[in-house]
Amino acid sequence: MTIELAVIGGTGVYALGELADVETHQPVTPYGAPSGPVRVGTYAGRRVAFLARHGEGHSLPPHRINYRANLAALKALGATRVLALNTVGGITERFGPRVLACPEQLIDYTWGRISTLCEEPGSEVLHVDFGDPYTPSLRRQVVAAAAQASVALVDGGCYGATQGPRLETRAEIARMRRDGCDLVGMTGMPEAGLARELGLDYACLAIVANWAAGAGPEVDEVITLQDVLDNVSAAMAGVPELLRRVLAG
Repeated sequence: MTIELAVIGGTGVYALGELADVETHQPVTPYGAPSGPVRVGTYAGRRVAFLARHGEGHSLPPHRINYRANLAALKALGATRVLALNTVGGITERFGPRVLACPEQLIDYTWGRISTLCEEPGSEVLHVDFGDPYTPSLRRQVVAAAAQASVALVDGGCYGATQGPRLETRAEIARMRRDGCDLVGMTGMPEAGLARELGLDYACLAIVANWAAGAGPEVDEVITLQDVLDNVSAAMAGVPELLRRVLAG
């Protein structure tokens, strides 16, 4: 099976509505079961796979996701390129709610997650180069596709991956800003690192759902789930055409 692109959906993105002739796969991997079924179908005339990272009913918190199984399942089905949709908070000025971004750097603040394929005794020890955590060629393709589709997209930025599932304190966000983070999310790692170990091209399309704590103009703003979902829905409006351009490229 040739899959042109695998898409992993984050919070608020549990399906690709434009996917046609859908087949459902539930691959068995050496790392256990993925978050849910992998939906494979036709999108703009190309074969595309979709997996909901948190499960199709959002039943998995970020620290309980089996990232290894998710990526291994996509690779087993024939995927070589993965576009990760990550719902995030904005820290710096360019990254307000409803912005789409394609970050180029990453800082990992997570802990206690299985973050490598080298976990089991006897596994090959992998020391992968991770200086550029997102595959530059796929990043360029996403950025070019957004321009062709007239979809506003911020090219660049640094994603800070936190443990979750709670949101961050103002002091934590202030620290992340000092560290150079523009975006904050809970699922960027170990996913990106595992993709590199598996030899998958990987890029992130970050969907800014809210200002991070203390980062927006309303410092006392309370973040609600409904606000997050509304902003994700609005930001996703241009994503179907962006994906068509990525597949055409």
